[in-house]
Amino acid sequence: MDGAELFTDITETTGAIRKTLEANEFQPFDGNQIASLQSQLRLLQDRVKELEEENSKLSSPLASCCCSERRMNFGDRSCSIEKSTESGTTKKKSVERTTGYNTRILDHCSKRYIALKVMYFGQRFYGFASEAQMEPTVESEIFRALEKARLLVGGRKESCYSRCGRTDKGVSSVGQVIALYLRSNLKDPPNAENSCHNAEEQHDGEIDYVRVINKVLPNDIRVLGWCPVPVGFSARFSCLRRKYKYFFWGANLDISAMERAGKKFVGEHDFRNFCKMDAANVHNYRRCIMSFDISPCDVRTEGNLLWAFNIEGSAFLWHQVRCMVAVVFMVGQGLEDPDVVDILLDPLRTPRKPQYVMASENPLVLHSCEFEGVKFRCSSDAGEALQLHLSNEIRTYKLQAAIFKEALLSCLPNDGSSSDNRKLKKKNSHVALLSRPTERSFTYPSFLRRAACQT
Repeated sequence: MDGAELFTDITETTGAIRKTLEANEFQPFDGNQIASLQSQLRLLQDRVKELEEENSKLSSPLASCCCSERRMNFGDRSCSIEKSTESGTTKKKSVERTTGYNTRILDHCSKRYIALKVMYFGQRFYGFASEAQMEPTVESEIFRALEKARLLVGGRKESCYSRCGRTDKGVSSVGQVIALYLRSNLKDPPNAENSCHNAEEQHDGEIDYVRVINKVLPNDIRVLGWCPVPVGFSARFSCLRRKYKYFFWGANLDISAMERAGKKFVGEHDFRNFCKMDAANVHNYRRCIMSFDISPCDVRTEGNLLWAFNIEGSAFLWHQVRCMVAVVFMVGQGLEDPDVVDILLDPLRTPRKPQYVMASENPLVLHSCEFEGVKFRCSSDAGEALQLHLSNEIRTYKLQAAIFKEALLSCLPNDGSSSDNRKLKKKNSHVALLSRPTERSFTYPSFLRRAACQT
């Protein structure tokens, strides 16, 4: 007998007992009636036990299930299920209608491999890459926006994601480049063999990636343009050159001495004394600097002119730009001679990096990344919205600067003697770079040492 039949019998027996009680509501029971009721009650108890055993057998296959909630899907129809709570009560929960697709990652849609040009103000981010388990990062915000806009067509691995540079905490960019597969409106997107030029011809009716993504990005991140690229493209390894800018105020600095020191970086050199060592992952510290110059900017405050280092190279080591700038600043302050750069670039003469503090990260900007055949585009509507947004951001920061200036004017007057004393004290306490303690030794190859001695 199954559970349904037991339930029917119990219902019938209960009904019979109820009728007997109603018929004798105002009459005393005789012995036969009492015996009959007791017999029916025992029968009812036995059948309840049978029903409990049957229920236990039916529940045993679900004993190993770790889900606290089970969803019932019947085709495309919606249904309701009961969810038990700790208090023993039940709540009905509506099950959403399923379509058969994951609407967060649209792997069933047409996709297209594209490159995105990204700008961001890095002050509040823990760097660009999201692999350091620190939040927020620029990369995590971008992927969150792509998911919200329903543009992702797979995970990071499936999307063939690559980035050009790993900027550190606080570093900004106006020319970072990433590449990945995104959803496309084209039913037949360009295939993997197409070149960038052929792919560019097929963009009519395509998604306005700049406009769509910028709508869901935070205010300090914006996409500046997009470009279709071939599948073999890598934002990191296809990059021909990268350019960094480092802004600084030129007051009390010897710009000509700094320019002489900066020119010594141009060419291919061993930059182990101008980077943060990453011996576990990097074994070649030779990099090529294509240009290193200093130019004035069209910004001046209280007679102090803003300048910028313009540093261009094929690739850079970890913290390389900030280390180079730190040494050049020492030259500009008169604390070091420009020739110290030559000595630090020679690992035979300086096999260990002297200990010194890197330049601040906030003025550093990844300015541009250059690729062959990649031309970024932006629709007129997206361009107007982008210009309006950046103009509003500029006005916001100018208002903040005005508030700080008012606070400065409210300070007590200063005769300037304390500032001069600090400069003199700093110069007197400076320890020459070549006389400082050094960092961990990374032995220069012996065969190169012998070759250098023979010459």
